[in-house]
Amino acid sequence: MAKKTTDEASAAPASEAGAEAPAKEKKSKEPKAAKEPKEAKEPKAAKEPREPKEAKAKAPKPAEGAPAGDQPSPAPAAAKPGEVSAKKKGQRPGDPPARGKKLRNHLKNLKQRLAKEGPQPVKKAVGLLKQMKRSKFDETVEVHMALGIDTTQSEQAVRGSVSLPHGIGKTVRVVVFCQGDNVGKAKEAGADFAGSDDLIEKIQKEGWLDFDVALATQDLMGKVSRLGKVLGPRGLMPTPKSGTVVAAGGDVTAAVKEFKAGKVEYRADKGGNVHAGVGKVSFEEDKLVGNIIAFVDQVKNAKPAGVKGNYVKSITLSATMSPGIKLSI
Repeated sequence: MAKKTTDEASAAPASEAGAEAPAKEKKSKEPKAAKEPKEAKEPKAAKEPREPKEAKAKAPKPAEGAPAGDQPSPAPAAAKPGEVSAKKKGQRPGDPPARGKKLRNHLKNLKQRLAKEGPQPVKKAVGLLKQMKRSKFDETVEVHMALGIDTTQSEQAVRGSVSLPHGIGKTVRVVVFCQGDNVGKAKEAGADFAGSDDLIEKIQKEGWLDFDVALATQDLMGKVSRLGKVLGPRGLMPTPKSGTVVAAGGDVTAAVKEFKAGKVEYRADKGGNVHAGVGKVSFEEDKLVGNIIAFVDQVKNAKPAGVKGNYVKSITLSATMSPGIKLSI
């Protein structure tokens, strides 16, 4: 009996708790009154970006008594460094002007014609070169030789000079570093400048380089060697290989006359190619042929001992404004 009373007592509060629970759920399910929405705040106006101080240009004040129509108009704003004006489009430094349609077609036909005919004898190639002339100035005739040498090997360096029998059609300015009686001999032979310490000092201090060829006697090479950093990169430094150093007891007069008449220096570049000007298009055909053959023979005779295989890969003749013509020599 005691157990039944305890069970009834425990069931009674449980039923009361169960009755109170749905009442609480009903209360929680009742929706709360919706709050009135707050008025949306107006967005702040975006701040206008400030103009740079340099862009602001004060307009000039009109003169007193001047009519409104005569006021000067404000100057146009300067273009930004990144912008390119429409007028200067296509005139950027380093960009050549576009070729016209006629010129493109003309050059295309010439190249196709030369490719079909293949390598030409020297005399015929000179005749073709004269026919292709289209510029108003007197173009320089150039010879380009591709050599089978290894430029990384110092013993395979190709360098020298050659006296062309008919000159190159150009006035050559010659400076001679010498002393004593050789100064007078050099000037009599046609040298533009001759001297020793005065010329060396002028080059070092003033950067004077108004000459095309520099010759030096053997006794002055100790002083001239100080100019290596200035003359070397420009290809003007006297060297025995190029024939611009007159040996002790050598003839200064003959050396000056050779270079004034048209002695050409040549040197292989990093790709193993040799380039030189051998005259002008206005030269007679026989004179051009003689200069070309003299230059090619000189380069062939300068073949280094360590070269194996083909020494001369190809020879091309061209003018300043013309396509190249392959030679069969």
